[in-house]
Amino acid sequence: MAGTQDISMSDRQTPPPVPSSEPKFGGFTRFEVELEFVQSLASPLYLNHLASLKYLENPAFVAYLSYLQYWSQPPYTKYLTYPGPTLKNLELLQQERFRADILGPDTVAVVDGGGCEGCGGVAE
Repeated sequence: MAGTQDISMSDRQTPPPVPSSEPKFGGFTRFEVELEFVQSLASPLYLNHLASLKYLENPAFVAYLSYLQYWSQPPYTKYLTYPGPTLKNLELLQQERFRADILGPDTVAVVDGGGCEGCGGVAE
């Protein structure tokens, strides 16, 4: 991660407002950017990619994943295309063990196939 900056991610962070006239970042609202990213977490292969780049070991990134849990609350869930796998993987990413295990192809295959014990069938 080139050029990282320390960003405080605390419980005081508030989720973005539902689509509105908020400022744009590269033409997209914060809501749209975070929606796009959180939906990408539905892919076990993407989680493996993040792990291979060591993002899942970065405390600031882990704090960001914790912050993104607001997507499991109304009114945000209705915007998720695949809420089941997205929210299940977001929940699993809160566990340090899972963040380490997703680096392995066996874990990726299990999560991708929906056979992850305790995952409740990640694949839809």
